Formats: sequence, structure tokens, C-alpha cells
Amino acid sequence: MGIFAFGQEGILRGTVTDGKTGEGLFGIKVKIVGEDKGAVTDFDGKYEITGLPPKTYALEATGTGYKPEIKYNIVVRSGGNPDVDFVLQEEATDLEGVEIVANPFKKDKETPLSSNKLSQEEIATYPGGNNDIAKVVQSLPGVSGSVGGFRNDVIIRGGAPNENVYYLDGIEIPNINHFSTQGSAGGPVGLLNVSFFEGVTLSTSSFGAQYDNVLSGVLQFEQRTGNAREMKTNFRLSSSEAALTLEGPLFKKDKEEAKTTYIVSARRSYLQFLFQALDLPFLPDYWDYQYKINHKINKYNELNFTGVGSLDDFAINVPDEFDEEQQATLEQIPVIKQWSTTSGLSWKKRFKDVNGYMLTAVSTNILNNNFKRYQDNINLTGLYLNNVSQEQETKARYYYKRFYEKWELAFGGVVQNADYSNNTTNTVSGFNYENAINFWKYGAFVQASTKVLKDKLSISGGLRFDGNDFTNNGNDIYKTLSPRAAFSYQLDKKQRWSLNASIGRYFKLPSYTILGFTNNQGNFANRDADYIQSDHLVAGVEFLLNSSTKFTVEGFYKKYSNYPVSLTDSVSLANLGGDFSVLGNEPVTSIGLGRTYGIELLAQKKFTKHFYGVASVTFYKSEFTSFDEDVYLPSAWDNKVLISLTGGYKFGNNWEISARTRFLGKTPYAPVDVEASEQTYPALVKDYNRLGEEFLASFNQTDIRIDKKWNFEKWTLDIYFEVQNVFGQATPSEPSYGLVQDENGVPVQPIELKQFPSVATGTILPSLGIVVDF
Repeated sequence: MGIFAFGQEGILRGTVTDGKTGEGLFGIKVKIVGEDKGAVTDFDGKYEITGLPPKTYALEATGTGYKPEIKYNIVVRSGGNPDVDFVLQEEATDLEGVEIVANPFKKDKETPLSSNKLSQEEIATYPGGNNDIAKVVQSLPGVSGSVGGFRNDVIIRGGAPNENVYYLDGIEIPNINHFSTQGSAGGPVGLLNVSFFEGVTLSTSSFGAQYDNVLSGVLQFEQRTGNAREMKTNFRLSSSEAALTLEGPLFKKDKEEAKTTYIVSARRSYLQFLFQALDLPFLPDYWDYQYKINHKINKYNELNFTGVGSLDDFAINVPDEFDEEQQATLEQIPVIKQWSTTSGLSWKKRFKDVNGYMLTAVSTNILNNNFKRYQDNINLTGLYLNNVSQEQETKARYYYKRFYEKWELAFGGVVQNADYSNNTTNTVSGFNYENAINFWKYGAFVQASTKVLKDKLSISGGLRFDGNDFTNNGNDIYKTLSPRAAFSYQLDKKQRWSLNASIGRYFKLPSYTILGFTNNQGNFANRDADYIQSDHLVAGVEFLLNSSTKFTVEGFYKKYSNYPVSLTDSVSLANLGGDFSVLGNEPVTSIGLGRTYGIELLAQKKFTKHFYGVASVTFYKSEFTSFDEDVYLPSAWDNKVLISLTGGYKFGNNWEISARTRFLGKTPYAPVDVEASEQTYPALVKDYNRLGEEFLASFNQTDIRIDKKWNFEKWTLDIYFEVQNVFGQATPSEPSYGLVQDENGVPVQPIELKQFPSVATGTILPSLGIVVDF
């Protein structure tokens, strides 16, 4: 049979394990839904289904004493199929004889609501995502991105981007974007490779007590384990980058499967070449890498070594010809050189009595930021803002979990060393300092969960504290006691209806840019800064229509206190950090209050009958105070309405079409103080006294993607065509300003600023991509 022969068959493999013990389960039936094809797991919990025509399937795992589980949108190719693993939960014995609907929308006792997950296929084929995980998660309910500008923030239920934490297989990473705004976490391009992921889980409240420093969201990226049987290669070419991913066994010798596997990738941007060809005034250039090595020591012990890193260069490009507005852009953009790296080693040990496990992880992460602004960007002269800084964290985490009949008990802790250095010159604000801090952070937690009332009511409660030896009140751990509780009650015997609620108090230490700021007297000006506090109250109802469709309604309220307020601009930091700058390099005081509240509706259908879809609507309010605690002003994220619609349809012969529509309400912003800016140009000064007076127009964008897959004898090909902003809808942006010039193009003296007409234009962005697996 020739290499280009069609009609090849694929193989599905995987492992089924017990959700409590991690043991491989023997005798579990794994079958293709709607077809007479399947397999039974062996003594190690492994299964293999052969002879599958390449297309999309649903896969179900069932066994006596366990809740059935279905995985949807499983794409089978002639080659390069990742394993499909199941983790089954025990079924209550007193529900025997009751027909339970298989629920693919699994939830934890600690987080029974405000949690959603995207599968591997949903991530890889997300329309308009451009293989950017930070854009992909914006399809989840309550999640939005920045409207104006070249940015990629993850904003959850009206909270700032730096209120989220990110975990890569249990290893915390400080940010998920290239060219990140230090102190804020947002940036223009994601740095994680979507080819790595088994799934992504987002929790927007009801956080487990093991997570520290989180106020708005926990994003957990579950990486695939490399193929244990043979080497596989994935190559992806898109409109902005090229990516190569390799995986396979190590030290396999003559065994059928290796105990050690690897998966590694590298990505290279070529946006800089495209931008240069288009004669744009800036050139974003980046590299990134990602890796994971897994080693199974024996039946009970497993090691994971994982890491990710980036190298970023945001350079100036002087066009051959440019108008006044382009010249203003050229004068005001920064020069950024940045690199980051995270690496971690985790050891998971399952107890031999199969009643629990412990997880120990050590990791380190570094962000090096070189940020400059010049009076003359063309010749790189007249430096008026210089920020050269590095922040490094070294962490050790411990997590212990035990199962006692219907009880689950977990406890653990974290110890972190923080090392931060900064060399800042800011002639506009008058700051000039060079310093370094090194201090310790620590925390501990306990969490207990159980089921009562014939397993109808699930209850979980937790408590944690955090401290540090740098801030003046850092060791007063009674001030950071964080109680939380979650409840889930099954309203009917088939477990279709459930009532869910959670309440909790969460804390976050201010960013290193705030803690490391030094005033002109050489003192750490923000050592009195307190942990930011946020109290959450969430309640909702979930209805499982069938085994693939659910509806939820949730109401949420978040109350903030100790929020940093800028002493320079007399404004809450919730209204800063939306551009390319450094957030927090200034004196602050922890007196700000805040509140975000709203209601969220979600309808989600997993892939069945050729179609899948997610529709969510969030109505919310986000507002904060500065010095007057009775005056609440809209935050930079107060859009009030967020609508997200994502769906796809798969035709025969491996054709697929998918689309996404997003709508965001009006965005508040602080207008430019023209008179003050004429004294500081090219630095623009905002007038924060006018917050709440000016708004960007609402934002609306629709993206479409078409995929076609071919299956050859030993390799597969996916070609996709994507159109972002297919209807050419205008992207709102703040008014821009530049210098008034005479008839010869020379700036008039004394300097005067002019506002350029705000022209709302919409750009249709078509692109072509190629994915090869072999």
C-alpha cells in the first residue's frame, strides 16, 4: 500500500485508573458510543481498540461500582493519536438500581461550581485562537480579554489579570504570555504550546485551600505524557509562528513500553518579518520552549520534570514613510527585551494501602525584564524611563491526601524564597533607585470533604494561612486566615439537578514591583502594604439535560479590601496595568475597597451528532475606591456585559467548521490630561479624576475556522483556513495624541499636542495553517 493511500485505520489506547487510589482498573469496558467496538482493560488498567476508521468518536468507560464516564470529541487519525485515559469515581452503594446519567462535566467536592474544562481537541481547533492558549480560555464563561491595544489579558469576572494563578502539571508558572506587563501578567501573545495539553481547567471561585495568592482564577494546564511506545512528531505552521513538538520513549530497549517518556517543543515567531513587510513601527520577535519528562519508578512512585521558557524582543522599526499619527506611535512605544524560565520536579507517591498519596514539588521561575522609553525612539536617545529588573522564586510544595471511607482529608504547605532586583530611572515621576530584596514566603492548609444524606449532599471545608518576613505585618498569620466552604446537593435521583454554593476568603501578596519600590530617601516605601483580601460568595443551579449537555446559572459576589491605591495618581491599581508598562513601581497605600458582582448563564453541549457548542452570558459590575471609601469608580475591566458563543460542526470526510463570537460592553478609561502631557511628552499623563466619564464603544468580533484532515499510511495532515473578525467589525481604541507640526513637519514650540480623529476601523484577518503528525 503506497504512502499516500487513503482509508487507513487508527488505534485508540489508554489507561483507566481509580480516582482515589490511582490504581489501574481491571475489567473496565471501554467502548465506542453508538458502535459495537470496544475493549476491556487488562490487569494494569490498559486498553486498546483497533481498526477504527479515522473520524471523531465518543468513548465511554463503564465498570461495576464506578460511575460511567464519557469523553467526547475524540479524533482518531491514522497516526499520532495520543492516549485517552479515564479516571473513574466510585459509585455510592445505596444508589444501586438507580439509573445514573454519565456526566462528562466532572466537578470536585472542593470546587463544585465556577469550574469549566476544555479538552485537547477543543483547544487545538479553537476558532480565532491562533494556537494561543490565553485566547482559547476566553471562550469559557466569565473570561474576557482586553479590548483595545495589542494585548492578551485573562480577565475573570471583573478581576485584574494579576489576580490569577497558573499551574503546569502542579508546577506554578508566573505568567502565560510573551512581553508580559510586569506586575500585571497580561501580554500580547501566549507562550504555552497547545500541542502539549491534555486539557485546561479553569476555576473562577471556590478555590481549594492548596492554592495561594489567588483572588479571581486558577488555571490548571494538564500536559500530555510522551508516547511510551514510539517516537511521534507534530509540526505546526500558522500565520504567526512555526512549532515543532517531539515525543517518545527513553531507555525502552526491547520492552513494549518504556518507563521513561519525554515530550519537548520549540516555537519561533515570524511576526517580526510580517510586521516589517507591512512597514509597522514595532517588531515583536519571540522564541519559546516547553518540555516534560515522566519516569515511573515503580507501581507507587512517579517523577515528572517539566519546564517552559521564553525569549522576547520588542524592537523599534522605522518605516520608510509615515504620517503624523504613525510618528506619534513610533515616539510613544517602548523597547522591551524580556526572558522567562520555569522548571520544576515533582514526585508523586501512592500509598501501598491504596488509600491516598502525597505529592512533593520543587520549582524555580525567573522573569528578567528590560523596559525602556526614549525621547527619540529612532536614534534611541533621551532615555526617560528605564526599568531593568529580575524576579526569581524558588519553591517547595507538599500535598498529602488520605481517604477514610466517605471522608477525604488533605493538608500541606509551601515555602518560597523570593529574590527581586530593580534598577529604575523615571524622570517623569522623579524616581531614581537601585535595590534588591530577598525574603521568604510560607503557607499551610488543611481541607476535608465528605458526603452525607445518602450521598446527596457533598460538603468541603478548608483553611489556610500565608505569611512572609518582608512586609511589616507579614508574620501576623492570623490576619491571613482563609476559611472556605463548598456545598453541592443532588436534587433528584438521576443526579441531573444540583444546587451548588461556596463561600470563601482569599488573600494575595502585592506584586514584587510594589514591594521592591524604593523612594528617593532610599527606603522601601511600600513595606506597610497588606495582603489584598477578597471575600467570595457564589451560588448556582446545574441541570444535566443528558449525557452531553448541561445548563448552569450562577450568581457571584466578590468583595475586596486592602487594595493598593497609587499615591502618585490617587487611583486604585485596578484602573492601571492595561498597557505596555510596569505596574506597581510607585508608592501605594493599602486602603482601597472593591466589589465585583453579577450573574452568569451557561449552556454547553459536548460533541454529539456532529455538533458541539458553548454559550455563556455574564452580566456584572466591577468597581473600586481610592481614598474616599464611599466613592466607587468603574475598574478598567468593568464592561458590564460579556457574551461568548463558540461551536463547531463536523461533516463527513473529516471536514469541520467552527466559529466564535464575543461581545463586550463599553470599557471605561481615563482620558489624557493634555496640558500635563505637553510637559512630559512622549510620556502621556492620564486624568484619573475623570474616571467614569469616558468609555470605549462596545466590542464585537466573530471568527471562523475550517479544517480538513487527511490520513495517510504513516502520517496525517490537517490544513485549516481561519478568518478573524470575519464581518470587519470595528475594534474600539482610546484616542491617540501627537505633536502639532508646522508646514515643514517640524514640531511647533512650545510643544502642543493634538488629538487624532478616532477612526473605528475593522480589519479582516485571514490566515492559513498546517498541522502534520507522523
